[in-house]
Amino acid sequence: MATTNVTMRMDVSLKNQLQELVSDLGLDMTTFFTMAAKQAVREQAIPFKAALNTPNQDTIEAMAEVEYMRQHPNAGKTYNSFSELLSDLDGEDDD
Repeated sequence: MATTNVTMRMDVSLKNQLQELVSDLGLDMTTFFTMAAKQAVREQAIPFKAALNTPNQDTIEAMAEVEYMRQHPNAGKTYNSFSELLSDLDGEDDD
């Protein structure tokens, strides 16, 4: 199969971050872009996803909160019904 060169421009920081990510996934940049192109053509869409499943900051904080509440069972609010929870939320101040 004949190949061709493709030249593209992108922010240096983005390139470095992408290069690190694909390397962590065991790929190089050429393989990554070839995979993305083949899947896009096959799917006629941009459905490509390869992830390290690294949680974002909000998720990390939520997981820490759950762990804290496991260790301190009386630390959080409890409700006897869903409507009780909704009533409490309606009463909160919106900062």
